[in-house]
Amino acid sequence: MIKNTVFDIGGVLADFRVLEFLGSKGFEEDMIKRILKASVMTPYWEMFERDELTEEEALKGFASADPEIEEELSAAFSSVEGLLTSRDFAIPLVQALKSNGYGVYYLSNYSRKAYEECGESLGFMPYMDGGLVSFKAGKTKPDPEAFRLFLEEYGLDAETCVMIDDSVENIKAAKELGFEGIVFTSFEDMKEQLGRLGVRF
Repeated sequence: MIKNTVFDIGGVLADFRVLEFLGSKGFEEDMIKRILKASVMTPYWEMFERDELTEEEALKGFASADPEIEEELSAAFSSVEGLLTSRDFAIPLVQALKSNGYGVYYLSNYSRKAYEECGESLGFMPYMDGGLVSFKAGKTKPDPEAFRLFLEEYGLDAETCVMIDDSVENIKAAKELGFEGIVFTSFEDMKEQLGRLGVRF
């Protein structure tokens, strides 16, 4: 029986607005693709989310992937305010689940910088029972250890939890540990899938 709901943040409870974010800084489409390839799509991004790299070290790593755009990479990520924004349904969803007796948690890959500069995207956190972000855990999903640390932190059994995440890979990892899993594609689809698991809100 599902007693606890566990949410990813970016892509589920908050919009990860990387294309709009970079466009708002004046970058054209071709440059945005290069910036993403040199940053989000490199191992340095996850290392930064695990707090293994300082901001300066991460930027150097990004630049090593495409030295010609070092200045653009620095300009792109000097501030990440606005990179993530909370979705309108986030707080009402959390409140509805809690009012129906479910534990509500988050488990997300999230850098310290985003945590500090995108506070608006985390407005749902005070309404939740807790959670774990990667820069505090030192682990990123889909590493099984990230899920184990979360379960240990809150004394939960995986079989009582459903993980909602926009990453197929993350959901696969969660299921291998005993979680139920929902790949988030839309709010309506998530509601339908939660209903199939007997979750009411």
